[in-house]
Amino acid sequence: MQHRPEPEEDAAAAESAEVVDFWRRLGLPGLIDVHTHFMPARVLDKVWQYFDSAGPLVGRPWPIAYRHDEATRIDTLRGFGVRAFSSMLYPHKPDMAAWLNSWAADFAARTPDCLHTATFYPEPGAGEYVSDALRAGARIFKSHVQVGDYSPDDPRLDAVWGLLSDACVPTVIHCGSGPAPGRFTGPGPVARLLARFPRLPLIIAHMGMPEYSEFMDLADEYDNVHLDTTMAFTEFTEEQIPFNPAERPRLIGLQGKILHGSDFPNIPYPYAESLDALARLDLGDDWLRDVAFHNAARLFGIGPR
Repeated sequence: MQHRPEPEEDAAAAESAEVVDFWRRLGLPGLIDVHTHFMPARVLDKVWQYFDSAGPLVGRPWPIAYRHDEATRIDTLRGFGVRAFSSMLYPHKPDMAAWLNSWAADFAARTPDCLHTATFYPEPGAGEYVSDALRAGARIFKSHVQVGDYSPDDPRLDAVWGLLSDACVPTVIHCGSGPAPGRFTGPGPVARLLARFPRLPLIIAHMGMPEYSEFMDLADEYDNVHLDTTMAFTEFTEEQIPFNPAERPRLIGLQGKILHGSDFPNIPYPYAESLDALARLDLGDDWLRDVAFHNAARLFGIGPR
């Protein structure tokens, strides 16, 4: 008997076709998504519970669009044509980061299209386990200033930043004050950090929302500072944290420093919206090509296949 697709299968196929059509129209070999979340199941379950409760760091209803098991989530990204993605994970307390790094190393080993991701926390021994992660092949790190409730210029992280600066390995850092401010969010602590480590490769998550302008200033000033588009410009975000249209020309000047990110699976809308939002900026196909693929391909040495 021939299998008849269920309605959800039809919807998933239609969504994949929409995403694939986006990058094929641009003549790209696929997408690179620098901001996706994979983490141990019990940790991700707690993250989802927090979103379900609309906790204070979320501040609004936030339904998880891709609440699937790990294998399904990987297959979903591959079906979208995502050539490389990350496993953004982060500790919220001491004595957690090294364990997360061990899990992430195993995940990268069994998931070849994942950029080996690692993380850290301001604590004794952070330099040692970051050094271990680099030797193991970590290609990107995650710092969550809001959830971790620490300043990026905490002196306990000096060894970490020195290692990452010397290795030229970037950190995706959630340091903007959206969706809700933390004690150490905002451009000030990052500016102080970069003044001490001016070669440090950083990828400012979420375009630094809501301090878009100030973080674009830092990207203008420092060669190794990039921004990712995670959730920025989407209808969901524009309702409460809009990007100033007068600043749109600056996005053209930063064309080579902006990377596509989605926050998959923890997004409250279809994945295609992360791409449609970029297209609605009307900055041209060359800009879209760089943001959706070429900038990250250069940064991580991902060639065409």
